[in-house]
Parts: sequence; structure tokens; C-alpha cells
Amino acid sequence: MFDVDNTVLDNDRVIDDLQSHLEHEVGAARAKCYWTLFEQLRTDLGYADYLGALQRYRGEYPHDPDTLAVSRFLLNYPFADRFFPGALEVIEHVKQWGPAALLTDGDMVFQPRKVDRSGLSEAVAGQVLIYLHKEQELADVAERCPAEHYVQCYST
Repeated sequence: MFDVDNTVLDNDRVIDDLQSHLEHEVGAARAKCYWTLFEQLRTDLGYADYLGALQRYRGEYPHDPDTLAVSRFLLNYPFADRFFPGALEVIEHVKQWGPAALLTDGDMVFQPRKVDRSGLSEAVAGQVLIYLHKEQELADVAERCPAEHYVQCYST
């Protein structure tokens, strides 16, 4: 089982790209407002919700047409360009011992979109589990992906 963000995909680069795009579209002050709303929402929900933060941002600036450009940027982001080097090869390599799967958490729109647009769903033959809080769902994971043992790896 593989996590997505900062395990297979370099989410830090995604955030850097989003920051640059926000500053270009709405300016530095409003970009800061977005990230403040993002962090508040992450604290409230316990996971990153980029689109939820954008919706809250829209509430702060309801007449800002640039919000749509940011939305399009997020929805059409080229996640396949943000794999860590060798990530897909590692997924293929572990398949010699059993099926590979993704175990991740996040919202129910952006996280699945990220998994699909990156090609990760295809790489794991559709074995994708997305929870609000994956660490609280291990019993469900074990039921859906039974195994004699599981290997837990951390990226550094």
C-alpha cells in the first residue's frame, strides 16, 4: 500500500506551483488569505481540502473572477508530472509479491481527481482507498485488502 501525497507524488512541488499561480492570479495578499483559510480548514477537518479552501476564499471575495482560474488550475493540474523519481517503478516492483494499492486520505473530489489524473489509479489496477482519516480505517483496509502481513514504508 502506498500513500499519495509526499510518498508517490511530490505534493510540496504542487503547493509551490499553486502558490505561484495564486500570486499571479490574485496577488500576494489574497494568496495569503487563501492559505490562511486553507490552514483553518485543515485544522477543522484534519486533512487538506484545497477546493474547500477555495470555496471559502470565494466567500471572502465573491466578485473576484480570478477565483475560477485558480479552480481550473487545481482541477486540471498535471499531477503525472509530479511523481518522485522511480515512484512508478517501485509500485511495479512490489507487484511481484502481491497487488499494490493506494491508501490515502482527503476530500471526495480533489483527492480522487489527483489519483486519476496522475495515472496512479491505473498503476494499482483501481485498488484505491480514500478515507477522511486513513489511520482510523485500518479495520476496513484489512477487510478490503486482506494480506498475511503489511509492509509500512516511510519516505524521508
